[in-house]
Amino acid sequence: MTSVLQGFSKSLAMTVLSEIGDKTFFAAAILAMRHPRRLVLLGCLSALIVMTILSAIVGWAAPNLISRKWTHHITTLLFFGFGLWSLWDAFHEGGGESEELKEVEAKLDADWKKTNGATKNSEKQVDDDTKKHSQPFLSQFFSPILLKAFSITFFGEWGDKSQLATIGLAADENPFGVVLGGVIGQALCTTAAVLGGKSLASQISEKFVALSGGILFIIFGIQSFLSSVES
Repeated sequence: MTSVLQGFSKSLAMTVLSEIGDKTFFAAAILAMRHPRRLVLLGCLSALIVMTILSAIVGWAAPNLISRKWTHHITTLLFFGFGLWSLWDAFHEGGGESEELKEVEAKLDADWKKTNGATKNSEKQVDDDTKKHSQPFLSQFFSPILLKAFSITFFGEWGDKSQLATIGLAADENPFGVVLGGVIGQALCTTAAVLGGKSLASQISEKFVALSGGILFIIFGIQSFLSSVES
């Protein structure tokens, strides 16, 4: 039980500090301003949960492919590496509006204009069809909006710092606790992004988040370095 709680607490703290101010956080906030929040939340959160579970499975399997001693040392180096990376970002972060927010907004704006141009031509036909036939509830799970939110979030997280950190954490801690903490952390951040929108995203200090995340990763690294390797 202690190992589950330790994995849960580490994963929850790491996920919250990694995801707030991340590209996928900004993407969820901007998408929620233009599409139904329920579909955006469901798409983004589904992608993050799938990514968390996949990452934990990889981390859990790693000690079976490589010796636990090596996975422990690799995880320790990952924590120190991510900590220094985050601290570097914090001290070299410029003032003003977030560059990541601008980048994500510009990309989604271009995609929005392109999609809107193609959609306007068929808008009347779609309206007529929806009036004649009510959409079943399950069909919403195959909505283009939900699939768009899912794909943007999933591929945005692929190879991200938080994904690699989850893999390392699951290799060194209880995988169930890591998944539980990660899922709850993702749910909190994504819900905040969807409900808060751009107004919340623009008020987030990326410097403070990066500094906090860097310190947290360094603490994890020290704790991992000082802890013994389980046989």
